[in-house]
Amino acid sequence: MSLTNKLKATLITYLKKHPEQRQVARNMMNKLRGNRYLKKYGKYPLDEKKVLFEVFNGRQYSCNPRAIYEEMLRSGEFEGWTFVWSFEDTEKHRSIPKLEGAKFVTFRSDEYYYELATSKYVITNAMLFDGISRKDGQVVMQTWHGTPLKRLRCDIQIEDGNVNNSLEEIRIRNDKDVVRYTHFLSPSAWASDRFISSFNLDGMGMSDIITEVGYPRNDILSNYTQEDIDEIYKIVGAPKDKKVILYAPTFRDNNHVSGQGYTYDLKLDFDRLREELGDEYIILFRTHYFIANSFDFAAYEGFIYDVSRIADISELYLMTDILITDYSSVFFDYACLKRPIVFYMYDLEEYGNSIRGFYLDLEKLPGEIVKTEDQLIDAINTIREKGFNYDNTYKEFNEMFNYLDDGKAARRVIDVIFDKTLDK
Repeated sequence: MSLTNKLKATLITYLKKHPEQRQVARNMMNKLRGNRYLKKYGKYPLDEKKVLFEVFNGRQYSCNPRAIYEEMLRSGEFEGWTFVWSFEDTEKHRSIPKLEGAKFVTFRSDEYYYELATSKYVITNAMLFDGISRKDGQVVMQTWHGTPLKRLRCDIQIEDGNVNNSLEEIRIRNDKDVVRYTHFLSPSAWASDRFISSFNLDGMGMSDIITEVGYPRNDILSNYTQEDIDEIYKIVGAPKDKKVILYAPTFRDNNHVSGQGYTYDLKLDFDRLREELGDEYIILFRTHYFIANSFDFAAYEGFIYDVSRIADISELYLMTDILITDYSSVFFDYACLKRPIVFYMYDLEEYGNSIRGFYLDLEKLPGEIVKTEDQLIDAINTIREKGFNYDNTYKEFNEMFNYLDDGKAARRVIDVIFDKTLDK
């Protein structure tokens, strides 16, 4: 580790232990960032036909913003518009065919501030960059990135669950973020209620910004073709003569290493899994985008495929026969395909009682909950031997959470957000 990184890690460790100083440091940093933005903020008018897209603060080309953007391209209604994509690493994304006509901007650069200040429309799926504000007349859609199982933001009640923020800090940062939204995308009535509560929309008099039209990122799960499946197999490099298990766990709020980020302990014996399942299955392993540590699966070549770098998990769903997850919201989306799900919750009591807590009665989950590796293997073998039963619990789950995922959500978003502009 370089001297700079060591100093940074030491400072982060200190600030973790001293919330008051941490808040002072954040306020100073946000003021500096805000001043950079304000230099661009007042100088230029909004471009009525410019849209800025951003996913996870510039990390990916994926999720709801991607689906909305691609529907805008397909529609043919936005000729002459400027589409701007914000990325941490612009070069990594230049080879993506769908982005050929888009303008690239480096996240947090001076050009980024300019584009942010002049885009009539901003579409993002995560917390906006600290220190910026919304201009009069600007439209900011928060699409978020999943139906929540675990408690979010202002609904978190466990003080020690997050190593980076106290409950007070979470609420302060939330309110500063939310005031910039004009629209908040929701996939269901159930999700709308949780977003209103967790983002304090009611308390801020903003519950009317909820836009309940479904998740555009799930449109592909209704509209996919065999060509789409063949393409993702080609990208992954996986054989088509074996069944596919996608293992997609989430991060743990209390597993954070200073100077590195969130880490994850696999809690799986891959040698045993290969022995038990390798003749018939391959495993796609995908970490949450927060996870900083890497995994070496060289010893499991041909059995485990690390797909963490594939930005859009929706594509991976198409080739997946069984999803294994824990508390990640991925299962809400995957359930649209009516395929088997197994919940590997080896730390259920700790996670539920000491880290986040849940919104949903776990008995309503569309799949079996297992806590040990033995139970996990048994659950997979049961599906293999007896087949999959799309039972009433699963059906009721989809009726509650996925009734708007009909392949047309992106079109509905466009009708809501751009209707008046397109009429001109």
